[in-house]
Amino acid sequence: MADHTSAPVLQALADHHTKGRVPFTPPGHKQARGADPEVRAVLGDAVFLGDVLASGGLDDRRTRGEVLERAERLMADAVHAAHTFFSTCGSSLSVKAAMLTVAGPHEKLLIGRDAHKSVVSGLILSGIRPVWVEPRWDTERHLAHAPSAEEYERAFAAHPDARGALVTSPTPYGSCTDLRALADVCHRRSRPLIVDEAWGAHLPFHPGLPSWAMDAGADVCVTSIHKMGSGLEQGSVFHLQGDLIDPAKLKIRADLLGTTSPSVLIYAGLDGWRRQMALHGRELLGRALDLAAEVRTAVEAIDGLHVNDRADLCGPGLADDFDPLPVVIDVSGLGTTGYRAADWLREHRHLDAHLADHRRISTQLTHADDAETTGALLTALKDLAHASADLRPAPTVQVPDPAGLRMEQPCLPRDAFFGDTEDIPPADAAGRVAAEMITPYPPGIPAVLPGERLTEPVLRYLCSGVEAGMNLPDATDPGLGTVRVLAASDPAG
Repeated sequence: MADHTSAPVLQALADHHTKGRVPFTPPGHKQARGADPEVRAVLGDAVFLGDVLASGGLDDRRTRGEVLERAERLMADAVHAAHTFFSTCGSSLSVKAAMLTVAGPHEKLLIGRDAHKSVVSGLILSGIRPVWVEPRWDTERHLAHAPSAEEYERAFAAHPDARGALVTSPTPYGSCTDLRALADVCHRRSRPLIVDEAWGAHLPFHPGLPSWAMDAGADVCVTSIHKMGSGLEQGSVFHLQGDLIDPAKLKIRADLLGTTSPSVLIYAGLDGWRRQMALHGRELLGRALDLAAEVRTAVEAIDGLHVNDRADLCGPGLADDFDPLPVVIDVSGLGTTGYRAADWLREHRHLDAHLADHRRISTQLTHADDAETTGALLTALKDLAHASADLRPAPTVQVPDPAGLRMEQPCLPRDAFFGDTEDIPPADAAGRVAAEMITPYPPGIPAVLPGERLTEPVLRYLCSGVEAGMNLPDATDPGLGTVRVLAASDPAG
């Protein structure tokens, strides 16, 4: 039986310090001694003391102590996976590794069109041919939920040569699809299911939360421990089970993309989070769920604010389940946008919302929150409601209907991204093929992909969004004065 009181990475780090090892290896700061004094004053020496070489520092040069391997085995046991791999490059790397394991260049992969930009980056790097599966679109709230199992069934019927499927669940808004039904769709064809579960690190540790990917039968699951857990930024794990994917192949693909200088600090955060959740997760998350219920009720009582709850997110044609910890608040009743609301909260109340769109903000709760933090949140939201007159009139974001958001894809994302390009004004871009991603961020779901033929509704949406406060950090011109397109007007011509 696994001993979850153990934390191999943390214990090896403590042993490293106890023995007073003298490094003649990277990192060059040599346990803080060489770091700039002002940097040490801001970061603290603990950061540098935990920053040691993984091989030849934390473990010996041949990693005979199996420090990382033991930590990964404990993580796998804690979440009912057969294998677990740690990543210090975030889930952006982990999901690419999973994609490259399931499909190769020019092979098909079924992917929900609400995928994160990291998935599109994986397509660009690999040359995989995406078969896009439409999300379930809430036309009233202008909100996308992950595609249903039935949509993937139809996609497989149309593309029986697809190598597997990828879905994002939970979404950044907390809505979930029926992963068990989707896994059944894939496994009837002996095809693997990849779940981008970056927002679901906490799901295995409390029965009151939606079912998580491994328990639902997924083959690979990618999870960001830093999002809803206690890990450091960039801390990610990917889990594997079943016999449809070779664990050695998955490890090799991850090694192809990963760094040879992984952060022991991030490893330690992953290891410590597993121990914390294995020993205390149900209690900690139970308190968080109770707190979230109180916060949701209190926010709903504030004039002009509405919390997106199960009744809003789940039902026929919508999501199958939802996670209540991302408290998603519709601010349209205040006569303003989520962009303005988030900016006001940061500037005037020093409170950072997770995401903002044309009508919502998300105030994410975790097991780390308590009455003090949520009290500050509720006070700030009441103040926002009182100040809302100053945030009007709301700028108009011209959000298309679902049909208006979808664009023809005449060439692969990889071919468009690496093709000959030119930058032109948005007014001239309709009908041209995009050569870049254009992604409202956060949450990081691209509105435009390389290889898609741009349309006037999408261009109007993005231009009006920028004017309203939308952030487009990955566009060549974040202000959208120009759009990068293929130099050839029609790559198929």
